[in-house]
Amino acid sequence: MKPKFLLPAAACLWALTANAGQGDLHERSLDNGMRVIVMEDHRAPTVASMVWYRAGSMDESAGTTGVAHVLEHMMFKGTAANPGDTFSRTIAAAGGRDNAFTSKDYTAYFQQLHKSRLPKALELEADRMHNLVLSDEEFAKEIRVVMEERRLRTEDQPRALLFEQMMAVAYTNSPYKWPIVGWMNDLENMTAEDARQWYQRWYTPNNAALVVVGDVAPAEVFELAQRHFGPIPPRALPVRKPQAEPPQRGIKRVKVKGPGELPYLVLGWHAPVIRDVAADWEPYALQVLAGVLDGSDAARLDNRLVKQERLAVSAGASFDAINRGPGMFFMDAVPAPGHDADELERELRAEIRKVAEQGVEEGELQRVKAQVIASQVFQRDSMFYQAMQIGMLHTVGLPFDAGDALARKLREVTAEQVREVARRYFTDDNLTVGVLEPQGGTRKASGN
Repeated sequence: MKPKFLLPAAACLWALTANAGQGDLHERSLDNGMRVIVMEDHRAPTVASMVWYRAGSMDESAGTTGVAHVLEHMMFKGTAANPGDTFSRTIAAAGGRDNAFTSKDYTAYFQQLHKSRLPKALELEADRMHNLVLSDEEFAKEIRVVMEERRLRTEDQPRALLFEQMMAVAYTNSPYKWPIVGWMNDLENMTAEDARQWYQRWYTPNNAALVVVGDVAPAEVFELAQRHFGPIPPRALPVRKPQAEPPQRGIKRVKVKGPGELPYLVLGWHAPVIRDVAADWEPYALQVLAGVLDGSDAARLDNRLVKQERLAVSAGASFDAINRGPGMFFMDAVPAPGHDADELERELRAEIRKVAEQGVEEGELQRVKAQVIASQVFQRDSMFYQAMQIGMLHTVGLPFDAGDALARKLREVTAEQVREVARRYFTDDNLTVGVLEPQGGTRKASGN
């Protein structure tokens, strides 16, 4: 079980492998530095088009947290040529849909529509990349919308609030400690000029990639990209300084009080993510370990803690191996009535020790690989999901065509490698523990 508050901004590595080898990939760079990546998929006369900017909450500064997400909202407020909600109304009138999302690592905008309407979608995207109107009046309205979103999705959701507080404690230097939606005080004091500066700093073609997947001819897409995006001049990008997370030197704990009847527990260990697809092995072993612990009815946590011993209502593990910044391996659980978070913490950590001391059987290892990869195979039918994978890989700095290599590396994970990462990373000095202490009352329905 992956906690609901964790944004699926970076698709799980297992899902990446499910689409390996799907379609032919084509790539070019425009003279202004914009990358254009096309995957042919001729099964239906539709297309998924996405523009990715390598700018997310990790690129923000203290005092303006949340500005990346605020600008995502403002990008739908129009340009001189296409004022107001012309963009979305035009896509809807063509029978398509459009939206956007912001993560720690990037911001992306997408349309799904009939292939004949792709030229118009690209025209509209190019227009707002270069000509967005950021008025004080519209900003004043939209910042209130974002603040209300924060209230509904974080401040009124105890588990989301716990996770936010836990990340603020777990990270010392990394901007991953900031919430994507931003701290409320920063939102209350944000100005339209803050959004304008963010737009000028990062929304430039040499910091963007266009990904198109669907029933298209690559040469035609390249021509459209050149026509609409090619004339936009590049701008010099700020120097991105490394913000490496220093080693943790002792267990960290955070408790949050909130409405509810049952406690909620989250454990997070710092762990390495993929930096070199071919040379790395630990992130792949950690992905397999997450599958051993969670991901199927036969997984260890659910099987023992929930079904057999009934210590927990739910228990799970998750690990995202693909980030621009540092990684964390999570375990979470809800104690069953009569049990508490302290007891479940001991049990969760005992499961990790069991892997570290006894390892995993070869049969279990192979079953986990097959189950987790097979559970994502259906994703290959989605043009949108293929575009998500390509854009995410490219934007975090990995080869966008690495699907086959990622699949091979997962298949090569050994039982001893899984045991080794369990020994190496799951130490007290590497651990942050978050506990939600229920105060009774009725928990509001999730906004996520």
